[in-house]
Amino acid sequence: MAKTNFANVDEYISVQPEAAKVALQLVRSTIRKALPGTEEVISYKMPAYKLHGGMTLYFAGWRQHYSLYPASERLVAALKDQLASYMASKGTIRFPLSEPVPIALIERIAKFRAKEAAQREKSNTAP
Repeated sequence: MAKTNFANVDEYISVQPEAAKVALQLVRSTIRKALPGTEEVISYKMPAYKLHGGMTLYFAGWRQHYSLYPASERLVAALKDQLASYMASKGTIRFPLSEPVPIALIERIAKFRAKEAAQREKSNTAP
C-alpha cells in the first residue's frame, strides 16, 4: 500500500511519480509566492495552504494529472475562459501532466481562493 501519512509537503512530493514531481514543485512554489504568509500543511493526506483561519487551497498529484481543490462555483465562473481547456468539476480543477504548468493561472486561482477565505473570515467575525 502506498504511503499516506506524510509529515510535510517535501515528503508528499518525493513519493509522487517522476512525471508529477517537477509539476508539483512548480505548483507549490507558485502557490507560496502568490500567498505569502500562508501556512503550508498536510491535510486530508495532501498539501494544503492555511490562510485567514482556514484551509484555502489544496493540491494533489496523480498518474496523469495534478489537481487543485476546492474550485468553488464562483472561482470557476470568474476564471471560466482561462479554465476552458482544463477539466473543472465537483470542486476540482485537473491539469494534465502532459502540458506545461500554467503558472499565471495557478497564481490567479490561489489569489482568488485567498480573497474567498478573507471574505469568509470577515463574515464569521462580523457582529
